Amino acid sequence: MSSQLDALRNHTTVVADTGDFEAMKALRPTDATTNPSLILKAVQQEAYRPLLEKTARDHRGAPTPELMDRLLVAFGRAILNIVPGRVSTEVDARLSFDTRATIERARGLIALYEAAGVPRERVLIKIASTWEGIQAARALQAEGVRCNLTLLFSLPQAVACADANVQLISPFVGRIYDWHKKAAGAAWVEADHAGARDPGVQSVTRIYQYYKRFGIATEIMGASFRNVGQILALSGCDLLTISPELLTQLANTEGDAPAQLRADAVTGDIARIASGEVAFRTQLNDDAMASDKLSEGIRAFVADAIKLDALIEAQRG
Repeated sequence: MSSQLDALRNHTTVVADTGDFEAMKALRPTDATTNPSLILKAVQQEAYRPLLEKTARDHRGAPTPELMDRLLVAFGRAILNIVPGRVSTEVDARLSFDTRATIERARGLIALYEAAGVPRERVLIKIASTWEGIQAARALQAEGVRCNLTLLFSLPQAVACADANVQLISPFVGRIYDWHKKAAGAAWVEADHAGARDPGVQSVTRIYQYYKRFGIATEIMGASFRNVGQILALSGCDLLTISPELLTQLANTEGDAPAQLRADAVTGDIARIASGEVAFRTQLNDDAMASDKLSEGIRAFVADAIKLDALIEAQRG
C-alpha cells in the first residue's frame, strides 16, 4: 500500500512550507513557500549560513532592505533548483498597509529573479491579505506578476482576492483552529472539532465551495496545519502547503487520502458576498477571529523581519 502522502498527491498539489533544502529533496514537493519566520529560522542554522554570508559580502554597500530581498531571492533560487514548480517569496510585512510600497518591493523581487535567469512564472509574490495588500496584488497581476495572498482567515478576504484576480490564496487552517480553541478554553473538546468539524477546515471548505460555485480561477492553497487530520480533511483542495514534520508523518504512514473536496460535488445555494473596500473592512471587522489573526500574523512577521535585519547588519559588520 502507498503512503498517505503519495495518495494525497493524487488529488492535491503538495507544497513544502519550509526553507530547509534537505527536507525538500527528501519529500519531493511540487512547489515551496517561504516567509520571514522560515528564512530567519534557516539562516540561523550552520548549513544555510553561507547564503547570508555571501549575500552580505557580495553586496556590502547595499541598504538593509535590498540585502534582505537579495537573501530571499537567494533562498528562492536554491529552492527552484530542487522543486519543479514555483516558489513563494514574501514582501516585507512592514509594508502590509502601503499599497504603493508593496508594489515597488514586489517589482524589485521579480527583477532580481529575472536578472538571475528565473522566469517570473516560477515565482509567487506573497502579500498579506489586507485591503492595501490586495490592491497591490491587483496592480501586480495586471503586470504579469503572480501573487500569493497570505494571512487569509475569512471568506470576505478570499472574495476580495478573487475580485483582484490574484493567482493564489493561502487560507490558514491551524491559526483559525488555535483561535477557536483558545476562545473556548476549558469547554473545548478536541474530538468534537476534528477532521471536517475543525473550524479551520470548515473555513477553507467554505472558500473552496464559493470559488468552485462561481467559477473563480484563483487557486486555493490550504496552509498552517497543526495535525495530519486537518490535511486529510482538505484532500482535494487545489494545493496544500505543509511543514516537513507533517509531510514526513504522511510519508511514513500507509493508507489512503480520498478527496474530501471536489468541484463537481459543490451543490446548493451559495450567496454571493459583497465586494469593495467598505464591504471588506466591515465584514473583516465583524469577524473577531479574522481581525485578530490577521493583525497578530502581521506583527509576528514584522518582528521576525526586524530580527533578520539585525542578522544581516551584523554580518555586514
